[in-house]
Order: sequence, then structure tokens, then C-alpha cells
Amino acid sequence: MEQPAEQGHRCVPHTADVRIEAWAPTREACVAEAVAALVESFIDSAGARPGPEREFRAPPADDEDLLVGVLDEVIFRMDTADELPLTSEVSDDGDGGLLVRWRVTGTDAVELVGAVPKAVSLHELRFGPDGDRWSCAVTLDV
Repeated sequence: MEQPAEQGHRCVPHTADVRIEAWAPTREACVAEAVAALVESFIDSAGARPGPEREFRAPPADDEDLLVGVLDEVIFRMDTADELPLTSEVSDDGDGGLLVRWRVTGTDAVELVGAVPKAVSLHELRFGPDGDRWSCAVTLDV
């Protein structure tokens, strides 16, 4: 079986909802890949240009709660500010939380190609070290 790239993400079949997986060498890069998987699960960003930078601080928490907090923030900003991240840069804030910087675009600049997520499900949530890298699997309620 072919090994996945060192860093990446994908959508996997799941009954009625959307399930994403992501992996990367570090916790922070894995969170960034999960954000990309979330966004790519329902939009085609071809032709969209990254606009302003937005910043989000996920408060100190365990790893799974940090991941859910970041993904929930993406959904919240989509619903309240009509913007989606095209790029993500995630770093440890040195205090047990995460600092996330996004370059965003308006929801009107992208094409919907799938069901829009309404929330992150805690059911079968997985995030943590996986051999020599980090990986996660998340179900999105649509």
C-alpha cells in the first residue's frame, strides 16, 4: 500500500456527514491541514485570491479541544463574516494554546461543491501523535 505524503489531508466516505483526515510532521501543521481539508470539503477555491489576514488565538486546552476550537472558528467566521481561509499558518502560542493566522477570501468568491458544515462532531474525533507525525480524523455535521 502506498504511504501518504509526509503532510496532507483528504475527505473519506462517511454516512450522511463529512469526515476529514489530516497528517503532518507537527501538531500545528496538522491543524493547518485539517483547516484546508474542512474548507476543501465544500468549496472550489480555484481562482479565489487570498485577501486580508485574520488572527485567532485558541486558548490553552488539550490537543483535541484545540483542533475543534480552530475548526469551529472557521465555521463561525463563515457564518458570521462570510469569509473562509485560503491559507493557514498555525503556531504554538507558548502558553498551551495556538495562534492561527489565515489569509481569507469572501464566501462569494468561491464555488460551493459540497454540503456546508454546520458543526464539528466530537463523535470518533481523533487527534494526536501517530508514529513520527501527527494525524487527526474529524466528522463534520452538515
